[in-house]
Amino acid sequence: MLTSISIHNYALINQLSIDFSNGLSIITGETGAGKSILLGALGLVLGNRADLSSLKDTSKKCIVEAKVAIANYDLKDFFEKVDLDYEDTTILRREILPSGKSRAFVNDTPVTLSVLNQLRSKLIDVHSQHQTMQLSDASFQFMVLDGLSKNAKKVASYKRGVQQLHQHKKELEELESNQRTINLQYDYNLHLLKELKDANLRVDEQKNLEEKLGKLNNIEDIKLNLSEALNLSVNEEVGIQNLLNTLENRVSKIAPFSREYQDLSERITSVKIEIDDIISELETANENVEFNPNEAEEINDRLQLIYNLQKKHYVNSNEELVIILEDLLEKVSQVESADEDINQKKKEIHSVSEKLDVIGLKISNARKKVIPNLKKELEILLSDLGMKNARFSINIKSTSHYFSNGKDELEFFFSANKGGNFGELKKVASGGELSRIMLAVKRVLSENTQLPTIIFDEIDTGVSGEISNKIAAIMLQMSKHMQVISITHLPQVAAKGDNHYKVYKEEINNVTTTNLRQLSAEERIVEIAEMLSGKEISETAITHAKELLN
Repeated sequence: MLTSISIHNYALINQLSIDFSNGLSIITGETGAGKSILLGALGLVLGNRADLSSLKDTSKKCIVEAKVAIANYDLKDFFEKVDLDYEDTTILRREILPSGKSRAFVNDTPVTLSVLNQLRSKLIDVHSQHQTMQLSDASFQFMVLDGLSKNAKKVASYKRGVQQLHQHKKELEELESNQRTINLQYDYNLHLLKELKDANLRVDEQKNLEEKLGKLNNIEDIKLNLSEALNLSVNEEVGIQNLLNTLENRVSKIAPFSREYQDLSERITSVKIEIDDIISELETANENVEFNPNEAEEINDRLQLIYNLQKKHYVNSNEELVIILEDLLEKVSQVESADEDINQKKKEIHSVSEKLDVIGLKISNARKKVIPNLKKELEILLSDLGMKNARFSINIKSTSHYFSNGKDELEFFFSANKGGNFGELKKVASGGELSRIMLAVKRVLSENTQLPTIIFDEIDTGVSGEISNKIAAIMLQMSKHMQVISITHLPQVAAKGDNHYKVYKEEINNVTTTNLRQLSAEERIVEIAEMLSGKEISETAITHAKELLN
């Protein structure tokens, strides 16, 4: 319920603050007084787009703040979902800065316009003549049926299921597309995989083979140099080993005479031990050097295989070839497991579809159950509103399609005249008839669902006399279940209000401003009398106004 609104520096409004209560509140005023400005400010705080033209004084910021009592709206889950602090009395605030930048807040937490618009749909329904065209929209018609049949939770569950179904179907299409693509390459990939598997590659193999082949290709030089090295090492006259023996013998004789000589002797002994070890390894290497033409040929063939594979796959190492082998394994495995994955995805689609069929049937049955009573109530209400021959033909057809709100197609047809043909509302109903039908629909919904505050913007345009009284009575009945605010030019409607507010213009320092104030009992009599007779209020108008109010 809208409990108050405060407007600062918006359009023709300098500063305005007004409180609202439950029941039926009436807003009246002369044409051009600023009723549309009030709705514009309310729309702004509820998430409408804003621009600098909204500012009365472009050097100051515009602020619109609305307080809404939401304790009875079950909105805690929504606030948690959008990460907002929940308060039973929630404050919505919108600011437009002189720079043109706009900011929105819910309970002092900055929010996007998207969040504000989501909240708007749960709090306040501003109904203008233009919005009566929603009657011809299938989504609105389904909303009416689902509201009366208490389908909200089932429809929400169904929507989650449809999203899941669409996701599974998308994944199936991707699997099947991938299967077609990889099937085209399967035989070639299988050939490449077999080739790499047969090669039995090892990561460090190439380096070792190249080193070994290098030795075999230079075997004569290796043999010659090893022999010469051994000769230099073990020659009896000038060999390094014999010379070191002699050196060690000489220095060891003087080692006892000083620490310096002893250190030298130890170092020479250490060198001699190292040289003896090197000579031993040279002898072993020399003995092992022999040329095996078969081995060289085998190594050369193996390296050529490796080089050919690297060239074929545009890489430079066995490590990269191993990575390619693993990738080919994955691709071949995908083909071989694709049917299994596709069948599994089809099972998931079938499972979700079956669950949706069950929920969809429950939704459809609930809708069909409320149709007779809806038709009856609407036709009775419209008869009271001067449409004696109004009739509805509402039919639901179950389909195999999964729509966003169920599996039904809806025919919501109307005939205003006796013996007339049924047709779509937008084609067979006039603007005035659509307004009365919408009022009747809202009336039925108000008794069966938890509607937010509703603001009727001159829904009674084009009617008069007894029909005006009937419209007023319907609004009054609705206000027993919800807050109703009606902007009207009809005295019959204005007289039915629990509270009456007047929009008016005034000039302050030669500047026109719009204001809004609540009328006292005496002021209401004068206002309704003026609505009856114009500016020149007669005693008869005063008497009539009092009769209407009583």
